[in-house]
Amino acid sequence: MVQRRHDGPTDRTGFDDTRNYLSDALGRVVPGRLARRAVTLEVETGRTEYARGEPVEITVRLRNRLPVPVELETTTRRQWGWRVDDVLEASDERRYVRSEPGAVGFRAGETKVATTTWNGHFRRENETGLDRSVPADRGEHVVSAFLAVADPEPHHEDSTRIRIR
Repeated sequence: MVQRRHDGPTDRTGFDDTRNYLSDALGRVVPGRLARRAVTLEVETGRTEYARGEPVEITVRLRNRLPVPVELETTTRRQWGWRVDDVLEASDERRYVRSEPGAVGFRAGETKVATTTWNGHFRRENETGLDRSVPADRGEHVVSAFLAVADPEPHHEDSTRIRIR
């Protein structure tokens, strides 16, 4: 994240202005289909093997391969997400994400990196509606990430396998 030296929305001196107006103009004419194909996603974990209940750090990299900025429309306000064994954020609790479309923008050649930590447990809702935390079973688990676009390309989803011992 860029640290600002003051509270204003723009740099007072103009020295930090790195906006490329030609690149912005070209980015506006990039067709949506090409923009969707330009963005890739990769997911990785720190290691491939963890003890039962040990936290797992998940790193997601989103990259714009084009030399112009692109913007992708998302199906909800969620821009990206992660799953463990196809369980969204390793929890079956109800999600409160607005269903209206959103967008995620990338500068020319930009790579966005996000990290999150899975605590090694699945949150389950019981009959009374109360949550309980259940440690993941020993064995192999699939950690995946996705970009929440309407027509996902194969490279908008990625997964890796970890082993719980």
